[in-house]
Amino acid sequence: MANEILQKRRSAMALIEYDEYKQKLRDLGPELTKLAAALDVDSARQEAQRLEDETAQDGFWNDLERSQKVQMRLKQLQNKVTRQEKLVSEWEDLNALCEMGQEAEDEELLAELKEGFARLEEKIEETRMTTLLSGEYDSSNAILQFHAGAGGTEAQDWAQMLYRMYTRWAERHGFVYKILDYEDGDEAGIKSAAISIEGENAYGLLKSENGVHRLVRVSPFDANARRQTSFAAVEVMPELENDDTIEIRDEDIEMQVYRASGAGGQHVNKTSSAVRLIHKPTGIVVASQQERSQFQNKDNCMKMLRAKLLELKAQQHAEKISDIKGVQMKIEWGSQIRSYVFMPYQMVKDTRTGYETGNIDNVMDGDLDGFLNAYLTQLATGELKK
Repeated sequence: MANEILQKRRSAMALIEYDEYKQKLRDLGPELTKLAAALDVDSARQEAQRLEDETAQDGFWNDLERSQKVQMRLKQLQNKVTRQEKLVSEWEDLNALCEMGQEAEDEELLAELKEGFARLEEKIEETRMTTLLSGEYDSSNAILQFHAGAGGTEAQDWAQMLYRMYTRWAERHGFVYKILDYEDGDEAGIKSAAISIEGENAYGLLKSENGVHRLVRVSPFDANARRQTSFAAVEVMPELENDDTIEIRDEDIEMQVYRASGAGGQHVNKTSSAVRLIHKPTGIVVASQQERSQFQNKDNCMKMLRAKLLELKAQQHAEKISDIKGVQMKIEWGSQIRSYVFMPYQMVKDTRTGYETGNIDNVMDGDLDGFLNAYLTQLATGELKK
């Protein structure tokens, strides 16, 4: 008897929860419609069809540069349409699951419904972030460079922690990252490193991460376990294959080759495959040593150089080139964009947007979307300046 009463109570509670989720799903319907309008999915679908027709025409592949741009654009449009269609499909499936579970008063289906709804909300939020991207290069892949600040091993270890944080972010989003350069620290961590992150809107999503990052923790390298503050800089640039607006003349480049010191095996270390390029007019220096061939390392250097020159061009109002070339931010107290405090409490706080979280472990494992969303939202509403 007691079991029957308990079961009836559980069934009644389940029905109430089903009603709640039915309403939540009903409320998501208009949100999905608004999202499709913001993404301009109908126009994207029409443009994709037009480009597909173009790829089927005779002679399309004769102009390789043009055909590659068309293919890239077509893929972006198809991804946008497919992403929205999947969201709608998942929403419809959850509505059907809710109806079925409510009729059967099935508690197991309720657990599946809750899990599916949480995933759908997360995906909608991720997609909503892309509607905030309107910059010319926002859809590009991203190049990230990491630089340890003053402080030796402490700062170098912090630079490596940031390096891991962004590679984990890339993995969470299904993006691919590639190591362009990597210089080990003296005892631990890295002195500097560079990676490219390949994925739709990678640069647009990560552009807010450009700046100095501050760490406060009990030093693992101090026998007296004293609290230590460390700084490292992250530089974020769009990856440009070929940009007609960026002219790099052969006579303006000095190329140096040397033996690689990083990972890559004995072959890397035995040959002068590493490349360093110096852009004479600006003094910008880029290096790559991760590839096995000198040609590939030079290609990586050219990508980084184009990105840096684009950054330079975007800041032409500056009085002196020396003020803006390379990483010109001071890697020290007062210049940070974000603070990561491990002790005496746990908190990550963005100094520009005010967004903060106490879940520092998740952040260091690549959970950065809250920070990215806050920046893009405030930028779009005019609360924040670029």
